[in-house]
Amino acid sequence: MTWTLLIGLTLALVLALGSALARRQELARMRRTLVERDRGLRVAAGEAQLLEPVVDLSRCMGCGTCVSACPEEGVLALVHGQATVVRGARCVGHAACERECPVGAITVTVKNLAERRDVPVLDERLESPGARGLFLAGEVTAHALIKTAIEHGTAVAAEVARRRTLDITEPNLLDVCIVGAGPAGLACALEAKRLGLNYVLLEQEPEIGGTVARYPRRKMVVTRPVELPLFGKLAKASYAKEELVELWQRVANEQSLAVRCGVRFESTEARGDGAWRVHTSVGPIEARNVCLALGRRGSPKKLGVPGEELPKVAYGLFDARAYQGRRVLVVGGGDSAVETALALAEQPGNQVTVSYRRSEFFRLRTRNQEHVDAAVASNKLSVLFQTHLVAIEPERVTVAFEDGDESNTRELPNDDVFVLAGGTSPVATLEKSGVSFDPSQRPDATPLTERGTGVFPALIVALACTLAALGFALWNADYYLLAPDERPMSAKHLELGPDRGVGFALGIAAAVLIVVNLLYVVRRSAKFARTWGSLSGWMTSHVATGVLAVLCAVVHSAMAPRDSLGGHALWALVALLATGALGRYVYAYVPRAASGRELDLAEVKLRLERESEAWAKVDRRFAARVRTELENEIERSQWKSSLLGRLVALVGGRRSLSRTLSRLAEEGRAEGVSAERVDAVLAVARRAHSTAVAAAHFEDLRALIESWRWLHRWVAALLVGLVALHIVYALSFGAFLHESAGAR
Repeated sequence: MTWTLLIGLTLALVLALGSALARRQELARMRRTLVERDRGLRVAAGEAQLLEPVVDLSRCMGCGTCVSACPEEGVLALVHGQATVVRGARCVGHAACERECPVGAITVTVKNLAERRDVPVLDERLESPGARGLFLAGEVTAHALIKTAIEHGTAVAAEVARRRTLDITEPNLLDVCIVGAGPAGLACALEAKRLGLNYVLLEQEPEIGGTVARYPRRKMVVTRPVELPLFGKLAKASYAKEELVELWQRVANEQSLAVRCGVRFESTEARGDGAWRVHTSVGPIEARNVCLALGRRGSPKKLGVPGEELPKVAYGLFDARAYQGRRVLVVGGGDSAVETALALAEQPGNQVTVSYRRSEFFRLRTRNQEHVDAAVASNKLSVLFQTHLVAIEPERVTVAFEDGDESNTRELPNDDVFVLAGGTSPVATLEKSGVSFDPSQRPDATPLTERGTGVFPALIVALACTLAALGFALWNADYYLLAPDERPMSAKHLELGPDRGVGFALGIAAAVLIVVNLLYVVRRSAKFARTWGSLSGWMTSHVATGVLAVLCAVVHSAMAPRDSLGGHALWALVALLATGALGRYVYAYVPRAASGRELDLAEVKLRLERESEAWAKVDRRFAARVRTELENEIERSQWKSSLLGRLVALVGGRRSLSRTLSRLAEEGRAEGVSAERVDAVLAVARRAHSTAVAAAHFEDLRALIESWRWLHRWVAALLVGLVALHIVYALSFGAFLHESAGAR
């Protein structure tokens, strides 16, 4: 007994220690994630440029599938057991998170669509309302993926073909004039040829490729599996820029596409007879329909600084190997600018400096951020944050630091300047052509609100199945109400007994349903993400098969489970259903409350920071000091490593906060900060601290409820073992009875 007690105590302490360490690590990870999100919000990284994921916290159950499915690292993370948008600016619209979420808790949408004036107004056919025959496709529609661009171009050509009618008066009039030979324009031309349309494809650059052709050398382009008309599926999911452009050019040559390169688009004009006149640098082109696949970047954005007209200034890098032993300045902080700087820094003898107006990079993809950090650490690259270029001279450049002091400048020896500060949006050109960007003309979008857990329809279906099982039991009540030892005498025993007829078939059905139910765990693995259907469908199947398995097992047991392997398996199945239901529906509430407090806290911090930016220097310094002290108080009250630590912080934290805020108020008044500003800052600090404390205690409650998930998994393991033993025993016992009967 003493040995058992000693070993049991040792195991219990080891488990408790392991749990405490895991909990400590989880809190540290969450804290790092929230710090990253707050830092991103301060530099606008939390705001997506075009597309953004929106999480419905009432549905999110914290499975983490969206985090693992997202190809862009750092966009999403799990905080308090639910998905949280960390770096929204890195979202480019793959929507893998939306497709893979098993409960439909995440949506990828255009950010602030009701207010944006840089997104065209289009109908479901990609046609500009009020301008019949004028279509847009690809990146210009606010969708950046190559796959989406190809789908757009294909759809436009199909719509043109559907509308095509024989025009006797102008038989040679083009069916469609396609502007832009990027992925959307190329797909439109290929589909137009496949459908027998009369078309032309215009491109202002010397070769096809669109925006992709202007990427730096060897830049990797992720396409996802796509199908190109007249070519078929692309063999790979990602290509280097050169590979993809070469493939497109080869396809265009093999299909003898009607491509005219070096032709600059100017505008379109409605002729008045339903056709269009496309004005270009080589004269007008007449067509019944126009597909504008221009992209969003338009012309490279110029800085308007002295010396920008010098020949050493470029707006894109095509081959870094042409620059060696050079002193280079790269202006910009996006992926293109950083990739250009990294490519140049790899060339022998180059001295590369990046000038960026913000305090840190905020839109970079994870791999680019890692590469630039490594390059800076190894002195291959230098970065000047919060600077802007003010002058360019043949042998030098001048950059100014954005600290409010106009005289704070630095001269750098320089041979080449690359300006990669984005492009001038083609909005004006498109508006001149008849495309509207007026948000009031867009149909009212369905607001993204919490849709609830979906428990009501699930309960209806479960109740219907249960009533059906109850009806079957009542219909055969004359058998099920008999005592177990009387049932073999009943005429229905051959059909309803556990080892006979319907009863036996229901036992087999229950076993099959359990297997199908557990396959959901396999499907959640990223290894099977592309081959086994949607995860949402599997989640529905997981819930349905769980309920049906219980009902089949209950009837299989002849409504009287015994103290046997089969009976124990049935009760394990009931426990699995109960713990699963808690994890699916009830568990979402507490994480939602904690995540909601975190969002409130981030909003309060951001408001304090942004409001104080417009204050005088003394007031700003005071606000910054309050923020620092507040972070320390939140660290003590929210991120202690144990429940006991946070309970102690709850008692002593408010007293500590009051002392800290009183001291800060005295310091602020002594420094000359107005009483109104002091009160405003401290009021926000109190609210932030209160919100942080609430989030911490909801997190503690969530941690306790998390044990239900572990219970659910262990019950599932126990169930599998019991069912397997039950089947083996039943088959062995059945074989024994069969042999005994044969011997007799």
